[in-house]
Amino acid sequence: MIKIQKALVSVSNKENLKPLLNNLSKYKVEIISSGGTYKKIRKLGFKCIQLSEFTNTPEILNGRVKTLHPKIYGGILNKRQNKRHHKEIKKNNYENIDLIIANFYPFEDAISKKTNHNNILENIDIGGPTMVRAAAKNYNDVVVICNPNQYERFINEIKTNKGSTSLSFREKLAEEAFMETAYYESKISEYFNKKTSNIFPQKKIFSYKLITQTRYGENPHQKAAIYSKNGYQDIIQLSGKNLSYNNYNDLYSALNVTEFLPNNRGIAIIKHANPCGVSINQNKIKSFKEALESDPISAFGGIVSCNFKMNINLAKEIKKIYFEIIMAKGFDKKSINLLKKKKNLRLIDVSKFKSDNKFNFISRYNSILIQNEDNKNFSKKDFKVVSKRKPNNETFNKLIFAFNVCRNVKSNAIVITNDYKTVGIGSGQPSRLDSCQIAINKMKMFHNSKKNSELFAASDAFFPFVDGIEKLVQSGVSAVIQPSGSKNDKEIIKFANLTKTILVFSKTRHFNH
Repeated sequence: MIKIQKALVSVSNKENLKPLLNNLSKYKVEIISSGGTYKKIRKLGFKCIQLSEFTNTPEILNGRVKTLHPKIYGGILNKRQNKRHHKEIKKNNYENIDLIIANFYPFEDAISKKTNHNNILENIDIGGPTMVRAAAKNYNDVVVICNPNQYERFINEIKTNKGSTSLSFREKLAEEAFMETAYYESKISEYFNKKTSNIFPQKKIFSYKLITQTRYGENPHQKAAIYSKNGYQDIIQLSGKNLSYNNYNDLYSALNVTEFLPNNRGIAIIKHANPCGVSINQNKIKSFKEALESDPISAFGGIVSCNFKMNINLAKEIKKIYFEIIMAKGFDKKSINLLKKKKNLRLIDVSKFKSDNKFNFISRYNSILIQNEDNKNFSKKDFKVVSKRKPNNETFNKLIFAFNVCRNVKSNAIVITNDYKTVGIGSGQPSRLDSCQIAINKMKMFHNSKKNSELFAASDAFFPFVDGIEKLVQSGVSAVIQPSGSKNDKEIIKFANLTKTILVFSKTRHFNH
């Protein structure tokens, strides 16, 4: 056990100091502080020694240099059982500092407020992280607290041990301290990388905060958690049991789909991170029914994602089918009350969701793959009509709809649509020809061929041979959009012209693995 006799308190976040100071006072701990923290402690009615008085050195450079003094770091880094250290401390008339309480200048806040660069620089803390790292290094003898959420644990510890702390407690706080300083420095590095447009720096640092552990991982025997870059979730769970790893994966896949649909009129049903039905219709009930009809078997137990506010009439329709999650840009009161009656159904409000991700990454053994997101919005000017038969504006828009759905289907991907709804989706096959056949089979299984008199198809990558597009045309497809880039492009154009099929080259591949 180490008894705390002297503490240095220097905090930017001055909340909840009183209970902490009460307990330090109770065990007669001498407190050193400076600047705004010193004023706060005195205002709360506690004794405190000014840092400049303790070091006999004034604060300089507008407070930039306060704690950076050998008397401070000698007191922190002194190994109490080291005879040489003890001799040097005594020779220089230094005193042991047993407790460091420090949190840092609000650098993240400065960034989020988009203040000017000079102000952001001034919010880079030097003394705080340096003290915290020093105290954490010497945790055998020193306690370090760097976050107000640690105050209660610390108070309980010194109450239990009558003003002292255990080694295991100090070690745990040291672990948390190095995590805090690493996170803080990573945010600074991230800021400068962004400012200098350094997309792939020599050393890549990821800084995320834990939101929660999920119910389980991809399978029940696996553990998982979700972290957030911003330190908070921009989706709100309104009801239902906790989300699993798969739920989150499907949820974000659903958001990827609806993001590219016209605002306030798009519905997607997702299963295992793949769309199984997508529709855009001003009539929201009709839109849901069309998405469901695309593949009602696969839709069972999936996610419904709406890019509009849920109302009671649509909620009544959705409630008839078993889904894991319903997502919408808000829910009216009646729809919430109705849907909450369904056991274990999760309701997710995505009205505050913002798709500002620039990169995604996956971990593979000891490596991480990083790439920028495939999130460009495409329009007609990005595409090239290569067939003799030309699409009118309406046909072109329907092809773009198919294209936007297809780019969010796992590769190899083929999507068949009728008007602004999917009628056949072939996903995740090693062979593009197999994906074509699956999409056709789905269409034949759930849709009347007469009803689907005008069919459109999209492919996420080029057709290497004519056989893929031939299958689609034979099934009734009259217009196809695909990237191009095959050595057989001329043969595919020739086939399109022979069959009077509209063929559009998107000129961009959209593999999605």
